[in-house]
Amino acid sequence: MQKEKVFFLLFPTIHDVLKTEKRLKAENIGYELVPVPRNLSSDCGVCIKMKDITIIAKLGDIKVESCYEFDGRDFNEFTIR
Repeated sequence: MQKEKVFFLLFPTIHDVLKTEKRLKAENIGYELVPVPRNLSSDCGVCIKMKDITIIAKLGDIKVESCYEFDGRDFNEFTIR
């Protein structure tokens, strides 16, 4: 049985993470604040884990450093369009 894919959004600063969290709460979108997985790099030690990344379009001026798709086994960089 294949696990459901989840996405990890990494940000340059904790300020960007908290700003994103505020917007996600306002939109009632499910997410989790989690430590950045060890095999991913970021200047900030916290990232956002979520199942649906369509919200990225609503983040506006918040810079997402990178996005990774996790299938339960591997992390693959996901291109944000």
